Amino acid sequence: MTDSMPGESLTQIAVCLGLTVAIALATWLTLRRERHDGSKKDVYLAGGKLSWLFVAGAITLTNLSTEQLVGMNGNQMLLLAWWEISGFVGLLILAYVFVPIYYRAKVTTVTELLEQRYGGGGIRTLVSALFLFGMILIYLPAGLYSGALFLKTSGIDLPLLVLAGFLGVVAAAYTMSGGLRAVAVMETYSGIGVLAIAVLIVVLALNAVDWDIARGVPAERLTMVGAADSPIPFHTLFTGMIFIQIFYWSTNQPITQKAMAAPSVKEAQKGVLAAAAVRILIIPAIVVIPGVVAYQLFGDIDDEAYGRLVGAVLPPWLSGVFAAAVAAAVIAHIAAVMNAAVGLYAVDFHEKFVAPVANHWRLSSIVTALLTASSVALVPVYADAESIINLLQQLNGLSSMPILSAFIVGLLFTGVGSRAAIVGVVWGFALYAAFTFIPEAGAAVGLHYIDFMVVTLATSVIAALAFNRFALGGRAQFAPRKVFAELAVRPEEEKEIFA
Repeated sequence: MTDSMPGESLTQIAVCLGLTVAIALATWLTLRRERHDGSKKDVYLAGGKLSWLFVAGAITLTNLSTEQLVGMNGNQMLLLAWWEISGFVGLLILAYVFVPIYYRAKVTTVTELLEQRYGGGGIRTLVSALFLFGMILIYLPAGLYSGALFLKTSGIDLPLLVLAGFLGVVAAAYTMSGGLRAVAVMETYSGIGVLAIAVLIVVLALNAVDWDIARGVPAERLTMVGAADSPIPFHTLFTGMIFIQIFYWSTNQPITQKAMAAPSVKEAQKGVLAAAAVRILIIPAIVVIPGVVAYQLFGDIDDEAYGRLVGAVLPPWLSGVFAAAVAAAVIAHIAAVMNAAVGLYAVDFHEKFVAPVANHWRLSSIVTALLTASSVALVPVYADAESIINLLQQLNGLSSMPILSAFIVGLLFTGVGSRAAIVGVVWGFALYAAFTFIPEAGAAVGLHYIDFMVVTLATSVIAALAFNRFALGGRAQFAPRKVFAELAVRPEEEKEIFA
């Protein structure tokens, strides 16, 4: 429920719609002279023309959507800042390890790299299917739900499905009309507004409690050292957390796609490092402090905390401005995931199993429309979640660690076949599914889900190597130096690669 008066709600709606149109106009003015050829690179990698500024903006806003603002603040504790702090390390690994590899491999999707490393397409198809599974059933509907929930709780008093439908349709329009170019530019423009007002909300929230964030708040909500039963036990920072960050920032298509869209390795690295600076300097504060302040003001209200606080500390017209900025962030996030999902389907499935694609714009439009409809239809599934961010992290384990195992084996070993990598991924998916969805299995193991991600990753790697040796008769060699030497971009080659 919202405390806003009807007139205030109308003001917020008007301001939100006005700024949404303004951001769309600014994006169009920036891109109106761009030429399109309908190729894979044109639609899914922005023609390889993104400058470092748009790479940074796109990466930041693809991640910073309402799952973070609503979900992390919904935990109403400082501890959740570790997700963003550790993300800084993940971005450094993307910049210095994976960006040169992707550019040397000349890939459109990260899954193409797996096919190159294993010499077989089966692992590429499986991993791509898992990515699509996560995007269609988790990322897209959860993003629409959390965005609609924020808009509703901050004062725009419309049904949740109506708000989700609005966000989804506008996101689809960006994806259909401008591909990754439009998404990246819009993400950057809206990102400036989101970050500026999010920082202002932190200041106003602290001012509302006389800058005493600890008054009346239990100690467990203020500590940065998580207990064993907390969302992030402290020891997990040194176990599963780092692998989660490597997967998310370095092998996850919606993120890496932005880094692969720059004209050179150096330009891509500049963009990733700029995103890392924003991640460590700004993001932690804006995703936890408002939630703790909301606990002081309203009590334990879970995922409604951020929207309620925004409605309380901002005047209606400025609430509308922020609602528009957040709506743009949600739209950008959804559009980015849609563009990545369409790219995976087009390159890894349609071209391989259906028919060559003459014009990727046409195919993108059809698939985007289908994804929009399914995402909106799945929004009610997430309405009963106690914490959207904790639910997402747990569900992500179904695919994240199994997929990461395929990259680890492919990049650290030689002599491993595609079928062996498939066995490792299937094992990891089944193991984590049993741990998550069979209560007796999870209770018997007795591990936090972040710890169990390490178990999943390690046993997936072992399963792949064991199957390769005992079933396929192969002999894997641990040769990371050789692999990375082959995949590193040499200065004299860079001009040729990006021509």
